[in-house]
Amino acid sequence: MRAKPIRWMMTGSGEPLVPTAFEIAAPAADQVVVEIAGCGVCHTDLGYYYDGVRTKHELPLTLGHEISGRVIEAGADSLRYLDRAVIVPAVIPCGRCDACLHGRATICPNQKMPGNDIHGGFATHITVPARGLCVVDEQRLAAVGIELADLSVIADAVTTPYQAVIQAGVKEGDLVIVNGVGGVGGYAVQIAAALGGIVVAVDVNEDKLAAIAGPGVALTLNARQMSPRDIKSAIQEFARQGGLPQSQWIIFECSGTRAGQETAFSLINHGATLAVVGFTMDKVEIRLSNLMAFHARAIGNWGCPPELYPAALELVMAGRVKVGQFVEKHPLSEINQVFEAAHAGTLKRRAVLVPEL
Repeated sequence: MRAKPIRWMMTGSGEPLVPTAFEIAAPAADQVVVEIAGCGVCHTDLGYYYDGVRTKHELPLTLGHEISGRVIEAGADSLRYLDRAVIVPAVIPCGRCDACLHGRATICPNQKMPGNDIHGGFATHITVPARGLCVVDEQRLAAVGIELADLSVIADAVTTPYQAVIQAGVKEGDLVIVNGVGGVGGYAVQIAAALGGIVVAVDVNEDKLAAIAGPGVALTLNARQMSPRDIKSAIQEFARQGGLPQSQWIIFECSGTRAGQETAFSLINHGATLAVVGFTMDKVEIRLSNLMAFHARAIGNWGCPPELYPAALELVMAGRVKVGQFVEKHPLSEINQVFEAAHAGTLKRRAVLVPEL
C-alpha cells in the first residue's frame, strides 16, 4: 500500500480540486479496500462540479464513480475478493430492501454511489461495500490486450447503456436510433449493434460520428446540419429503402442536452420506445400526448444493477464492444486540467485518470 493515500477533493462548485492525504481505516466485514487502477471522468462528475447538481454527501467530497482496481484489503465476510482485479459498480444497492428484493435495485433507497453518497474514485484508494463487485479475469485480460484501467468505464459508460438496451428489449432487426454518440452514447451504439439492432447514430459533432462509424452503424446523421423533422424524414427514407421497420423504433437519448432530448422525443413513432439515458438540468418542451397518440413509451435509466455487469464485461472481453480506442489515460495529478478540457468539449475520447505509482 502507498505510504500516503491521496484523494482529490471537491471543496466548492468550480473550485480547484485539491489533493488530500488520508488514512485508510480497516474495512468492515462486508467491505473491501480497492487500490485504484483508473477512474473515468463522466458527464455526471462535470454536472456536480460545474452545474450545481447537488451531491448527497456534503462537500468536501471526492468525485468519481467509474472505478477499476485491485482489492488489497478485505473484511471478514469479503475475503474471496482479496487480491482480485475488480470493477466497482457505479451504484451499489443494499440487496435487502423491498426494491432490491423485487428486482428494482437501481432505485434502492439505501444505494451507495461513489462520488455522490461516499468518497469516489479520483483517489489512490477507495473503501466500498463488497456486494456487487465485478471480478475481472486478469489472464484473459492480458490475452486480449486491455489494461485494467481501461475497464473503469464499464462501471457506467458501458453498463448504463447496457441496461438501457436490455430494458428497451433490443433484438435482431430492430431499428435503433442513438442520439448523442460520445461517451455513453458511443457504447449504446456498440451494444445495440452487438445484440442485433440496425443502428442510426445522430450527433452534432462530426468527429464523434466519424469515430463511431463502421461495422454496426448503418447510418450517421449530423443534427447540427438538420432539423428534427429532417432527421426523422431521413430515417424514414432509410428504413423504407432498406426494408426496415417503419414503426416501433427504439430511441436512446444519450446527449444529455435540452436540444438533444427534444430531438429524440420528436422521433417517436407508433409503438416506439424512448430510453432517456443522458441527464441535463435544463427543462425541455415536448408534447407529452405523442406518447398516447403513438401508443409509445418513455423509460428512464439510472445506473445498472451489479448482476448485469458480468454480461457487459463479457461483451468487452469478447471484442464485441471496444473500450481501448475510446478512452485516453491521464495522470490523476492532471485532474483539474482534464476536467477543464472535458467541460470545454475538447477531449476526443473519454478520460480515465490513473493514480501515479
